[in-house]
Amino acid sequence: MQNRRSGNAQGIDVSHHQGNINWSNVAKSGISFAFIKATQNRIDTKFIENALKARAAGLLIGAYHYLDESVTTVVGAKSAANKFFTAIQAAGGIDLPPVLDYESKASGISASQATVIAKAFLEEIQRLTGMTPILYTYPSFIGNFTGLSKYPLWIARYSATRVPESAQGWIEWDFWQYSDGTDGGTLPNGTRKVQGIAGPVDLNEFNGTEAQLRAKYGKQPVKENKIVQTNVTYIYGKEKAQGKGVLINNINYVPIRELEKLFGFQVKFDAITKVATINGKPIMDGQLIGSITYVQAKVLVKAFNGELDWNNDTKTLTIQK
Repeated sequence: MQNRRSGNAQGIDVSHHQGNINWSNVAKSGISFAFIKATQNRIDTKFIENALKARAAGLLIGAYHYLDESVTTVVGAKSAANKFFTAIQAAGGIDLPPVLDYESKASGISASQATVIAKAFLEEIQRLTGMTPILYTYPSFIGNFTGLSKYPLWIARYSATRVPESAQGWIEWDFWQYSDGTDGGTLPNGTRKVQGIAGPVDLNEFNGTEAQLRAKYGKQPVKENKIVQTNVTYIYGKEKAQGKGVLINNINYVPIRELEKLFGFQVKFDAITKVATINGKPIMDGQLIGSITYVQAKVLVKAFNGELDWNNDTKTLTIQK
């Protein structure tokens, strides 16, 4: 793969582990871009705050999903991509392409299965956002992938000079994570310290200058949801009520407060993270439209042993317990 070049745009990647970040000082230290952890099994507690403040400081922002070892199927990968998309929307969109961080797999998952899982996630997030995603991984894990080199690569190798080798069809990287803030290469100023961040932070560079980075990406539009209003009939024993729902990209969503009344559970909503909790459990696929929070009907109703029926001709959803 290509050598590190003087003048490459410098960036960082962060999560809640970095704590409170002074993004104005980060920008002053010569950092041009930041990849921010958005989701794993739930939204990262600092994602929304970091995304908003990094953008306000003038950085190009990206988001990544950490695909952990609990994801072992295509269905799980697509579900994870949908949660990731919800978080991206909650942050007001991103500049850089969405990233799949896939660096370890559960015991028993073969290389070919890892490729299938990665491909399912990448295809789903591309369908949802309209953006070609990036794959992040390590040289020790990249051998699990076959036929994915059409996706840009963000590769980790902690070294001052040793760039990652060509592997599995990739002959170049778009982004290189060259330090974890303790080991590896240094920033152009000779240190690994980034102003505005108290402890170590991962250091990255783009394969090109800041001007080339901004010309290539800039703010990328996130594909708009196709939203259709629907009729909802709620049946609880002999009681019946009517309401309105929405069909978002052909998935039924219903107002969370209506289901709260139907099932009698406790609902809370965090306006900052855009995450709803039901009886203390986070629901990642919530959608805020206007001032109303909607949740995916099928997943939620199943969790509470309800039944639903969809009539596509009349756009009517019946929910029954």
